[in-house]
Amino acid sequence: MGSNVTHIVWDWNGTLFHDTDAVMGATNAAFTELGLPPITLERYRELYCVPVPRFYERLMGRLPTEDEWLVMDEAFHRHYATHRPACGLAEGAERLLESWQRAGRSQSILSMYGHDELMPLVRGFGIESHFVRVDGRTGPSGGSKSEHMVRHLAALTAGPAAPDGTGRIDPARTVVIGDAVDDAVAARHAGAHAVLYTGGSHSRASLAAAGVPVVDTLAEAVEAAQDIAA
Repeated sequence: MGSNVTHIVWDWNGTLFHDTDAVMGATNAAFTELGLPPITLERYRELYCVPVPRFYERLMGRLPTEDEWLVMDEAFHRHYATHRPACGLAEGAERLLESWQRAGRSQSILSMYGHDELMPLVRGFGIESHFVRVDGRTGPSGGSKSEHMVRHLAALTAGPAAPDGTGRIDPARTVVIGDAVDDAVAARHAGAHAVLYTGGSHSRASLAAAGVPVVDTLAEAVEAAQDIAA
């Protein structure tokens, strides 16, 4: 595989992993604990942003204090863990991953979900072998994805992109596929491209503001990725 082959960096939550129901269930359960009114999916997608404390600022009219943020974050993740087992891969995801790998192209996962929680999920779905690298968050939650993306791509460019060592990954020929504006921001920060998918945390209007292609299915995202880096 040469360096002219497109590499895809997949986001996990809301992209490969269709966890919208878990996110909404956890969000509203946490809101109940915090005395906040429930929120609809449409409203969530309209307001959601990264860093996540800014999302709470939009809801509350002010940034949460550090202590409030810790309570909010813990409540969300505790409730998310109870809802997550009912979720699965996005429609067609496994077939797309297999096809991309079978075509001799490389792909990886970069997620802001905790690494220790992410890896068992990826392995549990039997898809780990499709990726040359899987990175979850190892620091505190609530931050931006940009620096994580830089480190992820640096690790990929430091070594072979394929098990046979025949090629390396070029950030300029890398496309990030995710469901949040932060994915596009992180891609741009790292010198890569992005395609945004409407099946996750943002509304189409919010995603369109990022100035990158916006699609409604993962199949369309892969097609757009091929066109961008062709």
